[in-house]
Amino acid sequence: MKFEVGDKVIYPNHGLGVVQRIENRTIMGTALGFYSLRMADSDTVVLVPLENVEGVGLRRAVGDGDIKKLFALLGNGKIDSHQNWKGRFKDNSDKMRTGSIYDVVDVLKNLTLLAQSKNLSFREKRMLDRARFLVVSEISEVVGDSSAAIDQKVEKALGRCFSNRARSMARAKLAKKKTAKSKQVKAKVTAAKTKATPSKTSAEKTAKKKTATAKRVASKRVAVKSTTSRGARALRAS
Repeated sequence: MKFEVGDKVIYPNHGLGVVQRIENRTIMGTALGFYSLRMADSDTVVLVPLENVEGVGLRRAVGDGDIKKLFALLGNGKIDSHQNWKGRFKDNSDKMRTGSIYDVVDVLKNLTLLAQSKNLSFREKRMLDRARFLVVSEISEVVGDSSAAIDQKVEKALGRCFSNRARSMARAKLAKKKTAKSKQVKAKVTAAKTKATPSKTSAEKTAKKKTATAKRVASKRVAVKSTTSRGARALRAS
């Protein structure tokens, strides 16, 4: 990616700067080209090697068409947060280094929400402040409005974000409750069917038992009758 003098660029974790000039310098006998950036927030000059532009994530500021997307992202209620401090800090640090304002917005939402429920560590508090500054300063530069005015809009968008998240969580909780209730009803129906089945089996067993008993009684009667008949024949024969 190439830039021209006067281009507004974003240097990851540093913010917005303007390309003042493109210069050559000899370092350890090697001639190198540099972008000389005047940083907007500190009025300091930063030199970025031409060959390392992609490595440091130097990019142009977003356009007018991106502003609506950014505020939609700020207020959409979607926040991915880690309970584990190490995992959360690593993910947020990686996002801050990408230079993407969309990633920085994710960090801003994540840490702002977290700050509402607990005290942030010093490093996370500093990261939150930096994320907010980067978002506000870039949008302010693009739309040509003051940082104070943009900061208020960002605050309102974050408020919508947390409200939307709360509603989404409430709906998810209600759906989970309905699912659990449905499972309970199904379990009761299954239990009732299971309870009814043994009764039927018991009745069948009783019927079979009665039939078997009747057969045994009938068999004994036949045997007795047969024995009686043989005795009678024997008496007649004698």
